[in-house]
Amino acid sequence: MKMTPTPTSTPSLFRWRHQARVERMEDYHKKGDDISKALNESRRKLAEAQKKVQELSASSTDDAKAELSKAQAEEKKQKKEERDIDKKLAEHNREEKKMPWNVDTLSKEGFSKSVVNVLPDATEETEEEKETKHKTFVEKNEKQIKHFGMMRRWDDSQKYLSDNSHLVCEETANYLVIMCIDLEVEEKHSLMEQVAHQTIVMQFILELAKSLKVDPRGCFRQFFAKIKTADQQYQEAFNDELESFKERVRGRAKIRIEKAMKEYEEEERKKRMGPGGLDPVEVYESLPAEMQKCFDDKDIQMLQEAISKMDPTEAKVQMKRCIESGLWVPNSKMDDGDEKEEDPTYEEVKQELEETKKE
Repeated sequence: MKMTPTPTSTPSLFRWRHQARVERMEDYHKKGDDISKALNESRRKLAEAQKKVQELSASSTDDAKAELSKAQAEEKKQKKEERDIDKKLAEHNREEKKMPWNVDTLSKEGFSKSVVNVLPDATEETEEEKETKHKTFVEKNEKQIKHFGMMRRWDDSQKYLSDNSHLVCEETANYLVIMCIDLEVEEKHSLMEQVAHQTIVMQFILELAKSLKVDPRGCFRQFFAKIKTADQQYQEAFNDELESFKERVRGRAKIRIEKAMKEYEEEERKKRMGPGGLDPVEVYESLPAEMQKCFDDKDIQMLQEAISKMDPTEAKVQMKRCIESGLWVPNSKMDDGDEKEEDPTYEEVKQELEETKKE
């Protein structure tokens, strides 16, 4: 049930989660912008109200005195509205500090961009080019990728990538994803979880490189330096990504197993097909219980007696289906080697089948 890794396998396991995070972050920032705009508008109205109060207070006309109380009430209202919006903005900003770290926000905390390793704008590769590139890479480095996938310690992983920096790329991540699914299909759950850990390590490094716009080979040391001294929040972000990935791997493995089982069952069904194109198992299961017992006991005499008791039309239909599925073989011999006279219903069905073949 193994599947050849392709360069398009990895993105589908990460893209939906990444997209959801991006949309949440965009919604968060939009909410902050809306609150800031509302606060600015409130402050503008408050300034106008305060100016009006000052002007009316300086006037001694009766109309001004009458309007002053209304202006003071409006000023009081705008002050309260400004305080409420200001409080709401402060709460919103506090939420940002509580937001969990993830593969999309790691580069904003504790990472710096290397000028030496800044990537030039790359041209988009076609799917065919990606597949050829992936296949060539795996053929040359499969053993090394598997070795990295089985590592456990941060220091060992960092040293191995330092010695084999060419492994820090999308092709390695793609291969590790499929390796995880293969292991889960083979019910090697502990090994799958180990390789899944290394898959997320590679994915974090690649996402970090994208956010910094640098070559991933030039920033993987920064990732390890951070993760090895990470606080609880940082580590929880990594573990959350890992657990989510393992769940997606289990889902993919289940789908692959179900697909393989369906294909196997279909192949077996085709092998069972009788001369008339019917499945003997399906035909047997649809037969009346009395006829099923005849086939269970392999008793031809009992079968002929059961047919003779049935409605002729139904008996004809059932016998035809038995012949077309191979449950009943025409011209078969009895155990004693002598030909026995067939039931009239059987003879009629056999004749119809022969005529159909001639047509």
